[in-house]
Amino acid sequence: MSGTPVDNSPALPATAAAAEPTAAQKLAAELLSTDEYSQYMLNSKSEMFAVFHGMVEHVSQITLFFNEARDMVLTSMISYNDDAILLDLGASAELNRKALDASKIFCVTQLDKVKIQFILRGLQRVDTKGGPAFSAALPDSVLRLQRREYYRLATPVARPLKCAIGVPVREGDRRVIDAHIADISGGGLCVISIPLDIPLEPGIELSCKIDLPEIGVVSGTVMVRSVFDSVMRSGAKSRRAGCEFVKLPGSMLTLIQRYIIKIERERKARESGMR
Repeated sequence: MSGTPVDNSPALPATAAAAEPTAAQKLAAELLSTDEYSQYMLNSKSEMFAVFHGMVEHVSQITLFFNEARDMVLTSMISYNDDAILLDLGASAELNRKALDASKIFCVTQLDKVKIQFILRGLQRVDTKGGPAFSAALPDSVLRLQRREYYRLATPVARPLKCAIGVPVREGDRRVIDAHIADISGGGLCVISIPLDIPLEPGIELSCKIDLPEIGVVSGTVMVRSVFDSVMRSGAKSRRAGCEFVKLPGSMLTLIQRYIIKIERERKARESGMR
């Protein structure tokens, strides 16, 4: 796959800049610089397909911007494969025609409060079993930007999630401990059952390795934001730490999101079976 696109944000025409911006142009202005958020870029097919799978399954509404953000089409992804993606046609025949004439399409959507952005280099109209649709070559990359409104998942009690943390104990030395994770999100995690003799304080950075069952392994760095002691049901004392991920790569964020979706589906399935 090629690297991060250089030209990734549409410039509004001078007439539009002077006038009151439309709702579409305001939304287009939110297109983010991939240079600034390069750590959230997904460049491999496997990473992009994980996002596309969620978009298809959730029928996520996608806004297509073109003609310097003067025109837009609302659509959703029908399917994807190794070479192309299929999108629904928009409601307006005229705007569909304009979209087909455009050489550059900016695509913006959200999946579980995560902003998704990518660029398509042209559209084609194709006939499918379900009717006419847009077809486009796969984008070079996908920007998956987790906002601060992270969904925080309380981990299953029956299948506790563990984390291997590298803690500095002496100058130049580290001690690796296995701790339980009470909750996790794309922004960080709460680690419990930390021995009291482990020196932790807000601001310290720790290496972190999390094995997400049936999903994969997340490796990265976390910064301790809060520390407090707690008493377990057995009466034993331990320490808890609220931690924030530090520049976690987009591929790692994708794994966490897939784990959260998987656990939530399992919970909903169990609740449905109990009714």
